[in-house]
Amino acid sequence: MTTLRLDDRNQAVLLLQKQLNAQGAGLYLDGHYGEATTKAVQAFQRRAGLVSDGIAGPKTLAALAGQDTGHLLKQRDLERAAERLGVPLASVMAVNLVESKGEGFLANGRPVILFERHVMRERLLEHRYVLPGLASSEATAEALAARYPGLVNLRPGGYAGCAAEHQRLAQARQIHDSAGLESASWGLFQIMGYHWRRLGYASVQAFAHCMAESETQQLEAFVRFIEADQALHKALQGRRWAEFAKRYNGPAYAKNFYDVKLARAYAQFSNKEQAA
Repeated sequence: MTTLRLDDRNQAVLLLQKQLNAQGAGLYLDGHYGEATTKAVQAFQRRAGLVSDGIAGPKTLAALAGQDTGHLLKQRDLERAAERLGVPLASVMAVNLVESKGEGFLANGRPVILFERHVMRERLLEHRYVLPGLASSEATAEALAARYPGLVNLRPGGYAGCAAEHQRLAQARQIHDSAGLESASWGLFQIMGYHWRRLGYASVQAFAHCMAESETQQLEAFVRFIEADQALHKALQGRRWAEFAKRYNGPAYAKNFYDVKLARAYAQFSNKEQAA
């Protein structure tokens, strides 16, 4: 689904303006996503309880169409996260805009995941899983990699995307349930399942259940992830975006301009807070 934002000019914006006017916005129908349209989107988002960022993404458009948004992230969730982490709301909104996948659930209602076959191999070794007739977990990993290279492998890859990732996960869980769940990244912020213990969940199954419940729970996992890494938490509190991006995204953060995007998003949301 299309995402519409400031300065867009097209028929989709015109349709958006008509939908907002049906909600009482009183916009001039010119097909231009200007400041007036941005403010009207924010006003609707606040009434709907959605994240009030002024961007008409799939969630906002779904709400305008009358679809159920009960499982989606709410503005109050970000406010609580900001208070808990001891940072301005603009910081949490910037991280949500730049670091999240935008949507935590697929159209079929399942959480967004990405199964990592190289992690599956590592987790099988970690669990010391041994197939009958084989001498060690290493021999088991090699045998499974030869038989199911799309599920167990030394190298990353083999992604199927979207709903098909759940098929890969289901197959991996037949090999070893916990290792399979631990080998997927989950939800809005793509938290790897193997972090479950460090984040305070009773089991990886409990973690996966929470990730399938709502985007609020997915944000909760992300907040726990930040709290569990003191250096990451301090970087966020100090708005040291390059350090935060490096610790969260890895050394390739600069190539993707994550730090620049975070700084710009923070400035954008901070200015909106001050204006409000």
